[in-house]
Amino acid sequence: MSEESKKSLVPHFIIGAIVLAIVLAIVFWPSEPEPEPVMVMPETPIIDDPVIEEPPTMLIPEPVVEQPEPEIIPEPEPEPEPLDTSDGTVKTKLLTLSDYDAFARLLIDDALLERFVIMTNTLANDGLATNNRVLVKPEKPFRTYRQAEKEWIDPASFKRYAPYVEVLESLETASLLQLYQEYKPAIDKIFSEIGGPSDNFEDKLMEAIDVLLDTPEVPFPVEVYTDSVMYKFKDSRLESLTAPQKQLLRTGPENMRRIKAKLREIKETL
Repeated sequence: MSEESKKSLVPHFIIGAIVLAIVLAIVFWPSEPEPEPVMVMPETPIIDDPVIEEPPTMLIPEPVVEQPEPEIIPEPEPEPEPLDTSDGTVKTKLLTLSDYDAFARLLIDDALLERFVIMTNTLANDGLATNNRVLVKPEKPFRTYRQAEKEWIDPASFKRYAPYVEVLESLETASLLQLYQEYKPAIDKIFSEIGGPSDNFEDKLMEAIDVLLDTPEVPFPVEVYTDSVMYKFKDSRLESLTAPQKQLLRTGPENMRRIKAKLREIKETL
């Protein structure tokens, strides 16, 4: 019996004890003394049997059984909507990262995520994915000039890369990487179809950035020559650089400095 039930029975025990005490007093206590009887043969006295009252029945309340609280089953959270990887949505989200008007004209509208993955993987492997650019080609052609019977890169060619550098600098790095994380599952899925079984896209992205950051700083003007339709660096050390590094050199010293600064910022944030 619980302590609470015992406490609830105390008044009943007290009442029962008092009633029992009164009954015992009536039955066993001596009555008033009577005068001495005359010596006469008394009649057989009739002795009434004492009436013993039964003590009152004590009612013991049934213990209160606490009902268990009903189990609250939380409602299932709604499933997240599938990621929209369409070119229109990806391009729209990219354009929100920059207030530079030319960005929309520079972005290619077709297969943006696939192009980004292929371009990054190719660049990490020291190549240029000419058929999978994310941005359109510069409108103005590469220019050179001749002096002292030698051919040099014309500084005017550097200006054609200015819109690309300005777009790159206008991108807020934290927002750019947040968008990258949002599309990372789709990016990883695309990369799994072109990369090796042990390759990781984020490693490839870091390798691609390092390839460009390792491009040496060289004094300008830079001498070039052509053996057919392609210009090559006259300095064999420069010509032995990877294709992405030689392309970065062609943007000019100031553009290269700004591009590297943004790449370092992205790498540190990654």
